[in-house]
Amino acid sequence: MISNSEILNVKQRFGIIGNSPLLNHAIQVAMQASPTDMTVLITGESGSGKESFSKIIHFLSKRKHGKFIAINCGAIPEGTIDSELFGHEKGSFTGAHEARKGYFEVTDGGSIFLDEIGEMPLGTQARLLRVLENGEFIKVGSSKVLKTDVRVIAATNVNLLKAVEKGKFREDLYYRLNTVPIFVPPLRQRGEDMVLLFRKFTTDFSEKYKVKPISLTEEAKNLLMKFPFPGNIRQLKNLAEQISLLEMEREVDANTLSRYLPSDQSTLPVTFTGNKKGKDAYSDFTEREILYKVLFDMKKDMTELKKLLLETYQSGGLNQNILKKHQNLFEDVDNASNYEEVRDTPSNLPLILETMTDKKENPEEPEPKKHHYEEDAIEDIVHEEDDNSLSLEKKEKELILKALKKHHNKRKYAAMDLGISERTLYRKIKQYDIQE
Repeated sequence: MISNSEILNVKQRFGIIGNSPLLNHAIQVAMQASPTDMTVLITGESGSGKESFSKIIHFLSKRKHGKFIAINCGAIPEGTIDSELFGHEKGSFTGAHEARKGYFEVTDGGSIFLDEIGEMPLGTQARLLRVLENGEFIKVGSSKVLKTDVRVIAATNVNLLKAVEKGKFREDLYYRLNTVPIFVPPLRQRGEDMVLLFRKFTTDFSEKYKVKPISLTEEAKNLLMKFPFPGNIRQLKNLAEQISLLEMEREVDANTLSRYLPSDQSTLPVTFTGNKKGKDAYSDFTEREILYKVLFDMKKDMTELKKLLLETYQSGGLNQNILKKHQNLFEDVDNASNYEEVRDTPSNLPLILETMTDKKENPEEPEPKKHHYEEDAIEDIVHEEDDNSLSLEKKEKELILKALKKHHNKRKYAAMDLGISERTLYRKIKQYDIQE
């Protein structure tokens, strides 16, 4: 059984900060696996510190005097990754002017850390499986089988079982890699480790920039521990550097800290599924499909608004003359038979909505009737375009011009004809810069 003092010594040696139970358990598993030659699969989110555990495994093993190479599989182009890992012969492909040793040949007797193993192409996965099972590999452009004694430590931030189900990762390679699994916890699951890491980073940056170290109030510490940190340790380190460099006051409270924390964590890419309900209803949709759905929902909402306006009209709550003039606004409503005769007249939705605030005091009073409106009556709404692609503003301006011309620029009668107040008409004339 590994003691707490041994774990503490490993933390100090490899610069690992934190005391959370999940972190200590991961270190303990790494220490137990180190003396063996078993393949290790380290899982955890990006930025959680997986490479530190690969170093623990190598430098506490009998291979500690051999070479240790860390490779990011996702950073090597698919066409060259075989050459990088296994080497190539001279003339094996365009640009191969001389023979080259691959990483598996160079690190013979040592350890190789394959980060982002889930990004490795399927063809390269087959070559890697042969190395793991027999210690054999073949250079690109060669037929000669070479031997190597390399311990493989792999890491990934994706779910390899799901990748296996989708055919993006070999099942046999997954089980061969997953001999000893190690889970590195994300920062948000490490509690007070956030404060310890923040203090370490700000101390380092204070020495770098020759400034006094940053300290946090208790409220700021609580806010720090509540933040999810999707970028994990990398994001926390960037935050510490920003505050150390930019903040003049060296004691940071919660309000100051909140200015450096992103306020919206929903901007990250998400995948959705359309055949589910509830919170999983979008788990397999692409971003384009999400946009389409939002647009369709907006269209549905606008149709509902039209139905509401139509029902209000049928109940006599609106200025019916104006509504009939602009009946094509309701063309996609099912019960459109009540206004077929006025379908071709342009719509004027803002003016229609302005009349909604008016109620006739005497239903028997002849039209037109002067209406009274509050100053903040609704004037604007989402703009639509008719078949001629004319905006609502242009149609509204055209109606006002016609009314003014009809009544020889007498605003009082033009406003009555339009069904709006004289004050609203004056405001519209200024808005559209109409010359009387």
